[in-house]
Amino acid sequence: MQSDVPENSNVDLERIEKAVREILLAVGEDPDREGLTKTPSRVARMYAEMFEGLSIDPKIHTETVFTENYDEIVILRDIPFHSMCEHHLLPFMGHAHVAYIPKGKVLGLSKLARIVTAFARRPQMQERLTHQIANFIMDEVDALGVAVVMKASHTCMTVRGAKKAGASMITSAMLGSFRKDIRSRNEVMGLISM
Repeated sequence: MQSDVPENSNVDLERIEKAVREILLAVGEDPDREGLTKTPSRVARMYAEMFEGLSIDPKIHTETVFTENYDEIVILRDIPFHSMCEHHLLPFMGHAHVAYIPKGKVLGLSKLARIVTAFARRPQMQERLTHQIANFIMDEVDALGVAVVMKASHTCMTVRGAKKAGASMITSAMLGSFRKDIRSRNEVMGLISM
């Protein structure tokens, strides 16, 4: 396997290569011409990388938590992510903002970013992705509240279909105290938009 294929990948590279070759033939291209001969292999490795989240259990990122008597907002802003729209298999990319209020347990900041990536690297809808991240952190850390806000540009809308370049989609998930207490919600949204 190539170095850009994740070690734990369950992706059938050979099968993808055959399918990509068929797609090239179906659109009227010659998969044997110089510029395309390695395209099926490249696409297969790209899919293995883009869908590596299917082979990752996000719980590996919550195995280590730190006991800390801290009950104020913890936020990691501007986490870059990219995912694949499950409707068109085209990428969407943007930034995630993840906040939580600990209840005696805190995560390392890099773990928040890794959790975002683990869920993003799957065929996705942004709405589901936002909720998966929030629910996972809420359950795994037993937080008092979790807020996730994601802003992304979807190539399935910007380069095809509606063709509205520059349009972005924003989704949010508010759990626990961020959902119940408007002051907490306003505070976290203010910190996100600083």
